Amino acid sequence: MPKNLPPTTHAESTLGLPILRADSEEFPQFLKELKKKLSLQGEVTSTEGQKKTKAIFGESLSPQEVVTKICGDIKENGSKALFDYSYKIDGAKVDSQTILVSQKELEEAHDQVETEYLETLRHITSNIETFQNALLCGDRLVSHIGAKLEHRYRPLRRVGLCVPGGAAAYPSSLLMTALPAKVAGVSEIAVMAPPTPYGANNLYLRAACFELGITELYRMGGTQGVASFAYGTKEIRKVDKIVGPGNLFVALAKRHVYGEVDIDSIAGPSEVVILADSTARASFLAADMIAQAEHSPGASVLITWASELVEKIKEELGTQLEALSRSELILYSLNEYGAIVLVDNADEGCRLANTLAPEHLHVSTEKPRDLLPNLTSAGALFLGHHTPVAVGDYYAGPSHVLPTSGTATWASGLSANDFLRSYSVLEYSNDRLQRAAPYIQNLAEKEGLMGHWESVRKRIE
Repeated sequence: MPKNLPPTTHAESTLGLPILRADSEEFPQFLKELKKKLSLQGEVTSTEGQKKTKAIFGESLSPQEVVTKICGDIKENGSKALFDYSYKIDGAKVDSQTILVSQKELEEAHDQVETEYLETLRHITSNIETFQNALLCGDRLVSHIGAKLEHRYRPLRRVGLCVPGGAAAYPSSLLMTALPAKVAGVSEIAVMAPPTPYGANNLYLRAACFELGITELYRMGGTQGVASFAYGTKEIRKVDKIVGPGNLFVALAKRHVYGEVDIDSIAGPSEVVILADSTARASFLAADMIAQAEHSPGASVLITWASELVEKIKEELGTQLEALSRSELILYSLNEYGAIVLVDNADEGCRLANTLAPEHLHVSTEKPRDLLPNLTSAGALFLGHHTPVAVGDYYAGPSHVLPTSGTATWASGLSANDFLRSYSVLEYSNDRLQRAAPYIQNLAEKEGLMGHWESVRKRIE
């Protein structure tokens, strides 16, 4: 998930990836600092971002203070505040006539893109729908004599999806959020993307919306977009749940509006932990680390018990970075959020991976399934030398919206089931209530809630 970064300096142009032993004296402190960096502290902003904040609000504010102010303004002033912040933050003039990307604009984009792109969308759509349908919860009925107990699942009515569009276009995030919602049966899907060439104005994102049958694509991003979904405006109806990735301000805004609506998660920087043995290829591992660092920031931590890999990986990183256009930003991420950690054996590697509880855990070993029972905390696991994280990001079927910042110890990735709400249905006969009455009476007396018991007693007398 992209965040604002400090400007790259000449000193950061040199690969300074930390290499540590897990049993060294400095490692516990390093681990503590790394986990703090990856947590959602809400204070990672660039010098440029701080200047922009002061220019907009007339004072220096923390990201959390910015979010609180924008959400409050939109809750009180609706569309007027949304349009105002869109201009001040995104530099885009939108109004009641242009906030929604028209059906004609979506269709025109669909007509303009290459046939190969549409075929790719349809192929990946099939993968995602097949997987999500297999996960979908269904109604359950438990019957006893004189009693029926049901647990029912019904789709949410209306959801809002966040699609980033600052530094790159993300039609993949649209697929990975919209398709689970469609499989669940959500009838109204609204999408927000910033009014930028990579956001709502992007040809490929628009074409993907049309392909999926999505008619609501709004030109808005950041905190103001999240707040508009949560509170509703004249042009945008309130949603029941907001899901999807975004920058720091999107994450903080989702946390702020939780309770007004449901959310999927509060995510920090994207991250990968790689477990590697001597059978792993250094060129593959370096490419995997670079791919995650490309999110900028993106955390890339390699854990290995094959010490001979270390120098090979460093050489590969240097060689591969020379060929990439975003090399300066990738270097910053590797130096600031990356590491190579040497452990004594696979068991120690698994314990450390569980401690980090990463968004993505790639097991690049000879027999990765042998380690699976020991790996308990990750958003998604990628097994073997030929299953890079990009397979999950773009193609396979599970959603790439996953828990970050160590929350994989208790949180789960997005799925079709997250767009369902469940409820119970109870039906008792008089005879069944008679048999249950003594137990209800006993517990009601212990709790001192005799009104509960009376509601039963009056029926059984």
